Amino acid sequence: MAQMSAVLQESYGGPEVLALRETRRPQPATGQVLVRVRAASLNAADWHIMRGLPLMARLSVGLRAPRGQVRGSDVSGVVETVGAGVTRWRAGDEVYGELGIAGGGFAEYAVVDEAFLVAKPPALSFEEAAAVPLAGRTALVCVREASRLADGQRLLVNGASGGVGTFAVQLGHALGAEVTGVCRTRNVDLVRSLGAKHVVDYTRDDVAASGSTYDVVLDLVGNRSLRDLRRLVSPGGVLVLSGGGTSTGKREVLGPVWLMLRAKVAAPFLKLAVSVPQSPPHAAQLADLAALVAAGTVAPVVDRTFPLAEAAAAMTYLETEHARAKVVLTVP
Repeated sequence: MAQMSAVLQESYGGPEVLALRETRRPQPATGQVLVRVRAASLNAADWHIMRGLPLMARLSVGLRAPRGQVRGSDVSGVVETVGAGVTRWRAGDEVYGELGIAGGGFAEYAVVDEAFLVAKPPALSFEEAAAVPLAGRTALVCVREASRLADGQRLLVNGASGGVGTFAVQLGHALGAEVTGVCRTRNVDLVRSLGAKHVVDYTRDDVAASGSTYDVVLDLVGNRSLRDLRRLVSPGGVLVLSGGGTSTGKREVLGPVWLMLRAKVAAPFLKLAVSVPQSPPHAAQLADLAALVAAGTVAPVVDRTFPLAEAAAAMTYLETEHARAKVVLTVP
């Protein structure tokens, strides 16, 4: 049986639980495509599953250890073979796509549902393409669907220099919003270059104390209290909560889920709408995102790449170095 190299996780813990080993090469089932992976990006979801935090996440991936041992939901590469019934793709096609929470991307080969693959634009490298799916689609869901952001509205993105944040700033700008991004000092120029009209350096200024309000507040960090966030939302505005807690200093049992639950319960009394969007792989959203990327309306930003064998180091970098935009693994 054919083998491949893959980064396996057999228990919950820190980056040390990730190890490059030989394992069985997957085979595409009906409606699936086997992709020879050239690059795979890291996401907060990979960190949460690696750590087993918040504990609620284990209900879906395994209480004692993750059922799927290979992390990585975003891949780009070349179609190797296709399963029965696949008509959209053939061997040799350059593609990128999303595998979902089960993962499987930190490997030489991965199987992806036919519907969750899109053609890689020639202008994008494999590393850039791998940075698109989950982060870009999450931003699309938050900015376009959950908030219903309109031309001329004011959008605040907390975590503007992160993987989702860099896409959210670009999407907000493309929709005609006046975008304010919150980030640290070294990322101010990046966030401004992506379309933010205003940038708040959180190491120098407290956006919650500024007195400014916004039609839409998108919190991607989970580091502010509900009281702070509600002060930032204009009456009748929308608070969108998505993600947070990608730091070794955070060990809460519920993580950002606690803030989300409290916000949903309190929403009727706050004179604002609260949205906690979910973003499982969705073919139509991926297609919409692919069209925006192909048109140059939004573009992925890659902070740093690591070879597949250094996946543990890449995860450490994501956790501890305040990585901006996307961190990507390259597969030889």
